[in-house]
Amino acid sequence: MVYYVEDDKNLRDLTVYALTQAGIEAEGCEDEAAFKAACVRRAPDAVLLDVMLPGADGLEILGRMRQDPRLQDAPVMMLTARDTELDTVRALDAGADDYLTKPFGMMEMVSRVRVLLRQAERLRARGSRTVRPSAPVSAGPVTLWPDRREATLDGAELDLTPREFDLLLYLMREPGRAVSRDELLRRVWGWDFDGGTRTVDVHVNTLRAKLGDRAGLVETVRGVGYRLRG
Repeated sequence: MVYYVEDDKNLRDLTVYALTQAGIEAEGCEDEAAFKAACVRRAPDAVLLDVMLPGADGLEILGRMRQDPRLQDAPVMMLTARDTELDTVRALDAGADDYLTKPFGMMEMVSRVRVLLRQAERLRARGSRTVRPSAPVSAGPVTLWPDRREATLDGAELDLTPREFDLLLYLMREPGRAVSRDELLRRVWGWDFDGGTRTVDVHVNTLRAKLGDRAGLVETVRGVGYRLRG
């Protein structure tokens, strides 16, 4: 089940219709109260959240979701008319898995929702079996523990969003190799459509900001993508 929290009834109904026509079970919620009531009836597999909502905004709702054991693992995509990098960074830092700015194309929205649902399926599968602990991955001052989803920088805890963690882990497992944005979209995000999206660049920028003085570890390869400095 996918819930779309949006106060614009026309957009909410159109989006739910597009998802339903694509074979995805979906339901619209006009505000946090309606969303909470829906979650009581049935926990979501994924959630679409508008940022500008009456009462509690989407970022507040997202924050409460990440504190709720029943909802904290549900993948979330933020939908907003805002198109500034600051707003995007705020959403990603709050725990969003993806974002999409309005107006958006229905085909792209449906494709991204399918990615969220695949992510939810992987999380369920991982939680339903015993996972053999994996060895930590290190690159210079950065160490990641994939099974524990923990990261350190110069021995201190490094607070990464799930997507930032996966992005850095992929680059660290391919040290010195130039990795294209298309490859990152396929392997880290799982997207199977032609993007034209700045999602990878935005995540790299937020990741570099958290690396601080060590931001140069993630290098830009002009015309290609990124690489971890070997």
